[in-house]
Parts: sequence; C-alpha cells; structure tokens
Amino acid sequence: MGKIQEALEILREFGLPRAQQNERSALTLLAVLNLSEDSPWASASKRNIRIHDILLFIQKNYKKKYAENTRETIRRQTLHQFEQAGLVIRNPDDQTRPTNSPKTAYTISDEAWDTIKVFNTQAWKNSLRKFLEQKGKLSEKYEKAKIRFYKPFTLPGGKKVKFSPGKHNALQISILQKFRPKFCPNTKIVYVGDTARKMLYVNKEILENIRIPITKHEKLPDVVLYEPTKNVLFLIEAVTAHGPVSPKRQIELEETLKGCKAKRVYISAFPDFREFKRHTDNIAWDTEVWIENMPEHVIHFNGEKFFNVYE
Repeated sequence: MGKIQEALEILREFGLPRAQQNERSALTLLAVLNLSEDSPWASASKRNIRIHDILLFIQKNYKKKYAENTRETIRRQTLHQFEQAGLVIRNPDDQTRPTNSPKTAYTISDEAWDTIKVFNTQAWKNSLRKFLEQKGKLSEKYEKAKIRFYKPFTLPGGKKVKFSPGKHNALQISILQKFRPKFCPNTKIVYVGDTARKMLYVNKEILENIRIPITKHEKLPDVVLYEPTKNVLFLIEAVTAHGPVSPKRQIELEETLKGCKAKRVYISAFPDFREFKRHTDNIAWDTEVWIENMPEHVIHFNGEKFFNVYE
C-alpha cells in the first residue's frame, strides 16, 4: 500500500467525514507531516507549514500539481476539518493571526502526531483508541449536529420518523400532509425515502402482498402509497434536484413492478410552477403533476377523455 492509500486509511480511522476521505486530504496530511513516499510513519515531524508550501511539497514529492487558486479549497475543505477533528492546529506560533493572512500556518497536534507515528505497528490500535476517546470522530460530531435540524413527522398509524433537512424532504412532507389527504386519503404509506437515509420508512408487509421486490427499493420513487380497496398504487417523485416521471423513468419503474398486479398512478410533485416549467418537456404522458404551492389542483398529462365544459 502506497503512502497516499495509507494516509487515506488513517483519515478513515480517525473518523474524518467522507468528503475529506480523498487524495487531496491525504496529500495535505502527508505534507503537514513532511512525509515522502519512502519515509516511515515514525519519522513524521512537527512543523509549521503554509498552504502555499503544502502545494509545493505535494508537487515535489508526489508529482501532483495543484493550481494556486486551490489554496482556498484546501483551507476550507481539508484543513478546516482537520482542525475540527483535532489533527492540526492553526497558527500555533500566533493565535491572533487572521485566517486570511498569507502567514497562516498549520502544524500537526501533539495527540495526532503521537498516534500517527505508530501507524502500522502493534501500538496503533491502542493509540488510536486513546485519541478518539479524547477527540471523538468528526463524522459523528457532524451527524449529531445535523440531527438537531431533522424534522419529526408522524405517519398515519402513529409511526414517528425524522426527515433530514433540505428542500427535497420538505416537499416529501408536503406530499404526505397536503397531497395525500386531498387526493388519496384512504391510501396506506408503503415507502418513503430520505436524501440522507434512503429507506426512511418501508412497509414490507404491503410490498410483499402486492409483489414488489423489496431488494429493489433503491429504484422506487420518493413516496409510494397504496389504496387496497381499489388496488391502486400511487408512485410519486418529488422533483427538486432530480427529474420527474419521465418516459425513461416510467419504463424503469414498470420493469421493477412487472410482478405487481396493482394499477399504477404516476405522479411528479414540484415545489412551485417555476420548477414545473423547467421539466415540462420531460414528463411522461398518462402521468399526473402536483404543485405544492397550488395544492388544490392536479395537472393530467393526457387528452380527450378528461375534457370538461367550463361553466
């Protein structure tokens, strides 16, 4: 295993978030420690190093050239998290120095230095355990911080779930709070996804009864409702970052549901008319559209059998 891969392993073991488990962060750690490819971990040294010098070190020792305009990325997306995780200390020689000062420098913390030097030795696991007991895992700290903003929601029947923050999940909550009571109040909730946790809620019993393969849950829409008396399945895509029920998506879902005997209603839900207009040329025929800020109405993408005389 090369030095970069070993540095990545160290970052994973230290509990850095996934966004910092990359080559850029691994090379930054090696630069802070002054370790070339052939240097043993025991020779890791403590020194103050500026981001400009980190870039020069990486280019000289690992033949990876980062442009000078990536300094801000390294500061905000790597070194900032290293600080929070207790791996490095910023400006140990002058704590009053502004962050944007060209003299800003970083050094490995004593605790991280003592731990990293024994990587790949019998002392590693014990030293790592002591570090984590003292500093904790940054990934877990981030998750706990996010949980404070999770929105609790009670499903029909009393089941309590928590949606992670974001406009996509906010739209899903509106589907359950506004669309369902208005247009299909007798449905049972079969499946609800979440941007952070794919399977937020799954009714496995209903899925098995109507013969939807549970192993293919990742292909299901954001919200799935089922009306047992009419044997109708409502398949609802919440459209924010991702697209609506397009012809391609409908074919994919039909393949997933080929063993299911329930009748299907496909629905694309949008937060507003502006978002809806962005996707009008990609919505499949014979599907429905619901817009959150006009919750009393549904747009049907079809023709003559739905003509009504306006009075």
